[in-house]
Amino acid sequence: MKKLLLAFGAVHALIALLFTAGALFLIVISARIGWDAATGELGLATAQQVIEAIGILAAAVVALQIAETIIEEEVVRDADISAPTRVRRFLSRFFVVVVVALAIEGLVATFHAVHDDLAGLVYVAALVASVGLLLAAWGVFVHLNRSAEELEPEAMQKAQAEDHKVQA
Repeated sequence: MKKLLLAFGAVHALIALLFTAGALFLIVISARIGWDAATGELGLATAQQVIEAIGILAAAVVALQIAETIIEEEVVRDADISAPTRVRRFLSRFFVVVVVALAIEGLVATFHAVHDDLAGLVYVAALVASVGLLLAAWGVFVHLNRSAEELEPEAMQKAQAEDHKVQA
């Protein structure tokens, strides 16, 4: 059984490495778009390029945060995510990044739609509304999960005791 758990840790580490590689590739692409914008003429098209580069950087942050979460939770802590505290912490780290990235993507899409294709504003509105719904659902989840944590205070103490593994 220990070999199987070690194999799962290795697979999680590989997945985190692939997320990191993807993030680095997105950073390079964003830098290239930013460089093209900086060396071109200043104007609306340049502003859209910069905003697009920011959107791609946001996707890179999402990938890096997912990689970091996988490493911390599955490799370093070697934790089974079953207690309410672990679930809330894991999903909160993930949701914060996803919500911010989608909000930035909504901003990018808004600039693009306003200047290029007004018909695209319907899709932008749906994206921004979805971000709002995700944020509201996350808030409900955290509220309900905290109630579950109160029923298992030892799970919270155990999770906090393991924080030193990732802080060192």
